[in-house]
Amino acid sequence: MSETQKTEAALLALSPLDGRYATKVDALRPIFSEYGLIRARVRVEIEWLIALGDEPGIAELPAFDDAQRARLKALAENFSVADAARVKQIERTTNHDVKAVEYFIKEQLRDDAALAPSLEFVHFACTSEDINNLSYALMLSEARQTVLLPALDTLIGTLRSMAHDHAALPLLSRTHGQTASPSTVGKELANVVARLQRQGELLWDVALTGKINGAVGNYNAHVVSYPDVDWPAFSQRFVESLGIVFNPYTTQIEPHDCVAEISDVHKRINTIGIDLCRDIWGYISLGYFKQALKEGEVGSSTMPHKVNPIDFENAEGNFGIANALFEHFSAKLPISRWQRDLTDSTVLRALGTAFGHSQVALDSLAKGLGKLEVNPQRLDADLDAAWEVLAEAVQTVMRRHGLPNPYEQLKALTRGQGITAESMRGFVDGLDLPAADKARLRELVPGSYTGLAERLARAV
Repeated sequence: MSETQKTEAALLALSPLDGRYATKVDALRPIFSEYGLIRARVRVEIEWLIALGDEPGIAELPAFDDAQRARLKALAENFSVADAARVKQIERTTNHDVKAVEYFIKEQLRDDAALAPSLEFVHFACTSEDINNLSYALMLSEARQTVLLPALDTLIGTLRSMAHDHAALPLLSRTHGQTASPSTVGKELANVVARLQRQGELLWDVALTGKINGAVGNYNAHVVSYPDVDWPAFSQRFVESLGIVFNPYTTQIEPHDCVAEISDVHKRINTIGIDLCRDIWGYISLGYFKQALKEGEVGSSTMPHKVNPIDFENAEGNFGIANALFEHFSAKLPISRWQRDLTDSTVLRALGTAFGHSQVALDSLAKGLGKLEVNPQRLDADLDAAWEVLAEAVQTVMRRHGLPNPYEQLKALTRGQGITAESMRGFVDGLDLPAADKARLRELVPGSYTGLAERLARAV
């Protein structure tokens, strides 16, 4: 494709994932595209054929020798976009996408004298869903291992480095939007690291399940053809050979509970991302963070001074689009009318769209984090203007030593009042406290009242 054709294709793309954001989702394209789905189907069909040959109870299909196995596996391993195009061409006649895969395999092997006799065992006893559910499980497994978790790990690594770099830098907290006990920049980022780590572990632990048990899940055709074969055991061995967890109880369709589970986990990851984007957006607004300037970049089309937090806004928006899809997946995919309906088919095809928008969001978030510069002067100024936050410290020490009505006294002193270093220290001086405690409270400033925040930030 020429550069002109690429430009035109991007301009005419219906989805921004294939236009504006195309380069950001390239890693997902071989997995979740139509090509990726067909490639996975071919692999399942080929592996099933080989497994059938290895079963002694299927006498009509002898085990394939090394050369035959290599020929069969090469068909799957070397499957190309041109091959996928041929499958789609066949589909125009069959009007059935999985049957087109079966016919493609037979077409490729029919002139091979050694393999031609085995062709009617391609797709043997299978319903389309046997092939599809395993294909999607393989696709999700590949995406999780090669794209999703690495992208998450990169984000976690960035945030962890920032947490360590700014572990000791005090920050005025704002619970309910109001001044509150200080934290540190690093500790606030460490909170996000811990949350994402936990969700990443859950994402890895989602068991991707699969089945290959026929038209209604009972091995009807299998048993009538070869009644002496232990089909549940055979099917379990086959499914597990693909790296997929065997599901012994299904209707025609594998119930897709695992797709709902992985959607729910990824939705939580994205929600944490949204939470982070909004917090950083707010901190940029307060001046706690500055954004590195890029030569030639425009903030506002009319206000020249502005440097807008567009990366975090883009990330938030794309996380939201992805989550809308993930929510639909988890609500819809585990449901099927009776033994089978086809509503899952079109929904599953949108998996790449959801993960694609997640990847765009992660890319924008990483870009935004890379531009951030902490503004210590602004952080210090806010802290120095909020001496009232030490009220918690003073009243807690008063409680320790049994002084009367400590909360109420500090409430009267600070609530709605302008508190300064002098007024706070004057109050402390009037308290009947041990000298060491009184001295410690007198030395306390908002920027030093951070508890174990630094230690916690460095430990993540």
